[in-house]
Order: sequence, then structure tokens, then C-alpha cells
Amino acid sequence: MGLWRSAFFMIISMLAFLLFFQSASVAKSEKVYIVPVQNTVENGLYAFLERAFQTAESNKADLVILEINTPGGAIDAAGKIGKLISDTPIKTAAFVNNRALSSGAYISLNADEIYMVPNATIGSAAVIDSSGNMAGKKAQSYWVAAMETAAEQNGRDAKYARAMAEEGIILPEIDKKKGSLLTLTAEEAQRVGYSNGTVSGSAALLEELGLEDAAIRHVNETFSEKLSRFLTSPFVVPFLLTIAAVGLVFELFSPGFGIPGLTGITALILFFYGHLVAGLAGYETIALFIIGIILIVLELFLPGGIIGIFGFAAVIASLFMASGDVINMAFSLVIALTASILVSILFVKVFGRKMNFFKKMILTDSTKTEKGYVSNQNRLDLIRKQGRALTDLRPSGTAIIQEERVDVVTEGSFIGKGTLVKVIKAEGSRIVVREVDETIAMED
Repeated sequence: MGLWRSAFFMIISMLAFLLFFQSASVAKSEKVYIVPVQNTVENGLYAFLERAFQTAESNKADLVILEINTPGGAIDAAGKIGKLISDTPIKTAAFVNNRALSSGAYISLNADEIYMVPNATIGSAAVIDSSGNMAGKKAQSYWVAAMETAAEQNGRDAKYARAMAEEGIILPEIDKKKGSLLTLTAEEAQRVGYSNGTVSGSAALLEELGLEDAAIRHVNETFSEKLSRFLTSPFVVPFLLTIAAVGLVFELFSPGFGIPGLTGITALILFFYGHLVAGLAGYETIALFIIGIILIVLELFLPGGIIGIFGFAAVIASLFMASGDVINMAFSLVIALTASILVSILFVKVFGRKMNFFKKMILTDSTKTEKGYVSNQNRLDLIRKQGRALTDLRPSGTAIIQEERVDVVTEGSFIGKGTLVKVIKAEGSRIVVREVDETIAMED
């Protein structure tokens, strides 16, 4: 009995040891999330990164590595991404796996640590408008301050961030062309304290951080997120709106409803779908757009013009609400409207075609006599015919002429009822009569 008791306690002790060892190993296993930040920075990227950080935080991740390879993009999107990184309680590391330029540099500066591959670059972060020119002083001043703040809050020298965003800053310790924007190589970034180390790849980075045994989880974009990023790109939005405008104009010049109209509507659906997935547009934005279209259609049937103005304003407002970038949306609308006007001129002037849609509501035929239209019958056959006044003529009234009731008018004098009259003039529907002396014989 004592032997069985000893064996039982030994088994219990071994199980307890195994459970303790397993729990200790699980507790020591750190969670690392690797999130790609690639291609153009736009609001679709922000929506994806927001989901990635929410996933990491809900799963109590110990580190989020942002694998960055971007030429930059929209400043407003970069600002929201920077705040997202700064606000997360999780430690963050930017891994520049090729280039982190423009807004990509700003995103990197918001991370707690920065690591780069040997041939990577970071910097060149000036604000560029939609025409490719340097932005105004106000926008430039805001962006320089944002770059400096991102650097300072993570213990980096702000003068290098300023030199990335502002031309003309001299840095003797950096081989930089005079008047150009600062772009740091991996070696330069590490030397000035903007990089915590240069590594050959993600595996080397984990080893550098002592996390080679950590639980690695990759957060990748879904198909809808990839499509949303493409559709919300500053370069794709003008294209979509131009296709929509030109397609609908083509449809107005074409009989029935066909491919041009379907193409235009599809472009609009893609525009709103991309912005809806990116979190830029809500269902209220789509509802406002639909209301605007309904008001424009109603204007075609109701007089006044006010309904049409409200409808057009609702459509434009919905597009601006969905875009999130006022300047790019204004630029896109100018391109779309210009293209639609040019297409309309081409159809009217070159092909001599009219909008088929409006043909159903606008009378284009002229009421010519040659086509059988007669506005008033000319009664020349009544001239010199006699009859009697059926009513008093004061000076107009009714007379019986050749057994026919005829509306007549005198030359201005009063003629009493029953008086003999003669037609002296017929001008369309105006029959002029004159009193005839009863002693004179009536003429045929």
C-alpha cells in the first residue's frame, strides 16, 4: 500500500512540474506582429493599419514591426497613421526594408525604434501639391513641425527631420547637396541616431531584438482592403470620376441604356465602395449622393431650377465628404467636368448629335404649313359676301354669312342686330364687315 502511495505522489509531482514548465514557457513566449506598410500612403492604408493595431492590442502583443517600403503619399493619411502609432500602448519598431520617403519617413519617425536594411533610405519629406509643386508656406510650416515633433517624442534630433522636410538646411556632418532635401542612408541614419541598427532582413531583426523564439504573426491585407487602397489612391480617384462623367455623357447622346451608362455607374459604385471600406465614407454619404441624383432627375420634370441646384450641390457635397482630401477631390472634379464638357462639344459640333435623353421631353419639330400644320384658317372666300348681324356688333359680334355663324368685327362703328352687313376684309380669323344699305340689292 505504501508503494502505491509513493508512486501516486511521484506521478502527481511530475505532472505538476510539466504543467509549470509549459506555463512558464508559454509566459516567456512573446508575441510579435509584423505589419506591411507598402506602396502609396493613403486613407486605405490607414484603415488597414487601424485593424492591424486593434488585432495586436486585443491579443496583447509585445511588439508591432512595421515593415516599410513606400515612396510616400497623402499627408492627411500619414498624420492619422502617425497618431495611431503614437497612441498604441504596444512597443513599435519601423523596419525600413527599402525606402521610407516623404510621408513614409514621418510614419517611421513615430515608431519607438527604427531599423534599416543596408541599402535602405529614409527622408525627402517635402509637401507636394497635386500639380507636383512645393505646397504653400502654411502647409509646409505645419508639416515641418509635425516631422520635428515625431522625431523629438522618440528621442531623435529634430534638426534632421527638419532637413528632410525643408530645403536649404546645411548639415556639415552629412554629405548633402546644397538646397536639397535630406535623405539618409542606413549608415548615416545609424550615425545620427535615426536608426537603431542595420540588419539584413526580418530574421536578423528578430535576432537583434532577442525575439528569435517569439511567436510571430503576420497581419496581411484582405482582398477588399487591397482593392480599397487602390480605389482611394490619389491617382485613381480622378480616373474613376472622369470615367463616370464621360460614360454618363455618352449615354445621354445614345439611344436607350447601354455600355457607356453602365460603365459610368460602375465607376461611381467603385468610388464609393473603396471609400466605404477605407472608412472615409459612411452610408449617410451614399444616401446624400442618391438624394442628389433624384433631385437632378426631378428637375427635368419640374420647373424652377431650384431643385436641380440642390441636387447638384448634394452630389458634389457627397463626393467631398467621401474623399477625405479636399484638394485632391477638387482637382479630380475639375478633370472630370472638363472631360465631360469636351466630349459634349465633340458630339454636338463634330457629329451633330443631340442628347437622346432630352429628345423625349423637348419638342424639336416645327409646325410648318408644309407639314400640314395650320394655325388659323384664312377666310378669303367670305370677302364681298353679305349676311346679317346675329348680335349687336360693338364693334365685335356674330353674323350669319352664307348660313354660317362667323365671328366678325366692324370698322369701329356700332351695327345693330339684324342689320345687313358685307365682308370687306379677311385677315386670318379676323373678319371685317361693313353695314349695307337695305335699298341696294344683295350681291352673290
